[in-house]
Amino acid sequence: MRVILLKDVKGQGKKGDVIDVSDSYARNFLIKGGYAEQATSVKINDIAQKKAAADFHKAEELKASRELAAELKGKKFTIKVKAGTGGRLFGSVTAADVAAALAEGGYTVDKKKIVLSSPLREAGSYDVELRLFEGVSAKITVLVEAVTA
Repeated sequence: MRVILLKDVKGQGKKGDVIDVSDSYARNFLIKGGYAEQATSVKINDIAQKKAAADFHKAEELKASRELAAELKGKKFTIKVKAGTGGRLFGSVTAADVAAALAEGGYTVDKKKIVLSSPLREAGSYDVELRLFEGVSAKITVLVEAVTA
């Protein structure tokens, strides 16, 4: 019997896969447990269309990420932070602060895509990596300026 998996099943396949299994295994375990449904030509075509749409959207997102990486490569962004004497900052500069500086520059980047080895706690220039998509990254320079209170 051909079935379409609704969930990942160990040893059988991933969600959305069309597999052939014995009739009893399909009826008694997969379908009864909600792991699969019987495959019909309409459902198989529906899955193929959804997969094609998902691949298209992923390709569009990859293209947009590459364009953004090309724009951002080598750019400098300045973040002004209150600091005490000696250049020591009150608090630290985090990925959210870098994302806000990018937004001020007209670029929307999620803070989860900004890679900081540790929060920036002193004034200076730092190289920051942006992982925009799988296999697409860009390096920017963040200048942290101390503003004495």
